[in-house]
Amino acid sequence: MCTVTCGVGIREVILTNGCPGGESKCIVRVEECRGPVDCGWGRPISESLDSVRMACTHISPVNRFKYIWKLLRPEQQPVILVNDSAILEVRREVRPLVFECATLDNNEIVASIKFTVYTTSELQMKRSSRPDTDAVLVFVLTIGVIICIFVIFVLIFIIINWGAVKSFWGEKSSSTEIPSELSLVRYKDSTSLDQSPTEIPGTEDDALSEWNE
Repeated sequence: MCTVTCGVGIREVILTNGCPGGESKCIVRVEECRGPVDCGWGRPISESLDSVRMACTHISPVNRFKYIWKLLRPEQQPVILVNDSAILEVRREVRPLVFECATLDNNEIVASIKFTVYTTSELQMKRSSRPDTDAVLVFVLTIGVIICIFVIFVLIFIIINWGAVKSFWGEKSSSTEIPSELSLVRYKDSTSLDQSPTEIPGTEDDALSEWNE
């Protein structure tokens, strides 16, 4: 598996059979691997309120590759910078700047990455907005941890006192069955009372018919 998702990286070739010392896996060799050329937007390796340090995509040895830094301008041709090293340090300007570094191997572009250098005021605004986000994240994580601990304690209590919990639920279920039986008896009594008046006229009619005969 390649160590990078873009540009140039290193891949270890692993042997799973016939390793010395009876090992199940062993590294046979290390070889170069490559991913997509476009690495998208990168993050500076270090930055302050005054300057920013950025690095091109590369592997050791660094001097094996050639690096081309460009200053990208909207609707204009990019400006190729004199710096040809893997590290570029620039000072912040009054407007945001966009830099691009192309890594070449034998005059072939193997990686390309872009950086945005914000102004000092923009950086201060970003840093001031982070504490609010961090506070909300810490609060949510704290609530989640408390809920998890509460659930764990409840489960432990149920496991330790399983006999008491089982008897409690048994008593509760039996108490719910008694009212249901009483309601069934009451229902039967009410149905018998409803049917008795209809049966009386029937017997009187039979007696009258016998007397007439």
